[in-house]
Amino acid sequence: MNLFLTIAVVHLVALLSPGPDFFFVSQTAVSRTRKQAMFGVLGITLGVVVWSALALAGLQLLLQQLAWLERLIAVAGGLYLTWMGVKMLRGALRAPVAAGEPRQVLQQSDWATLRAGLLTNLSNPKVVIYFGSVFSAFLGNGVSAGTRWGLWTMVVAETLLWFTLVAGVFALPAMRRGYLKLSRWIDGVAGAVFVAFGIHLIFGSRSH
Repeated sequence: MNLFLTIAVVHLVALLSPGPDFFFVSQTAVSRTRKQAMFGVLGITLGVVVWSALALAGLQLLLQQLAWLERLIAVAGGLYLTWMGVKMLRGALRAPVAAGEPRQVLQQSDWATLRAGLLTNLSNPKVVIYFGSVFSAFLGNGVSAGTRWGLWTMVVAETLLWFTLVAGVFALPAMRRGYLKLSRWIDGVAGAVFVAFGIHLIFGSRSH
């Protein structure tokens, strides 16, 4: 039980650290519908399903033997996050609407939002490092298969619950009204954050 509590606390700390997943969910929740935000949350959760399962299967050993793979993931992830950021910045720089008229809520298919959430999570090398090192460190040879899959279930559920809470908070009417008034600034800041994440991953990976 102590192992479950330890992993739960470590994973919660990782979730509380703002990153691409958090910015994606919050921006989606205020700019679109609550339903679409939840599809984004499901996409991110599916990404965690993949990474945590790989950690159980020996992701740490794979990364140790294939050092180039971590860098490749970092560069590919950085390019995707930069691309997403540029899209947000382009939307923020579009011609403003008439004075006093709020911008319309952005529309995108539910499955496209789910796919974007999944790719956002999969493209973040920090998630790979977390599951390949910190998470894997707690899974020694003495941990039974039942315990491993119990931990996997807990991590996935914890991720889903946290980002569901984030989506719910940012989808509140007050949040959405604020977004409609300040959408260009919010999209611009979110886009700049994604571009910064992407550039850091692309060029920062060279030092490893």
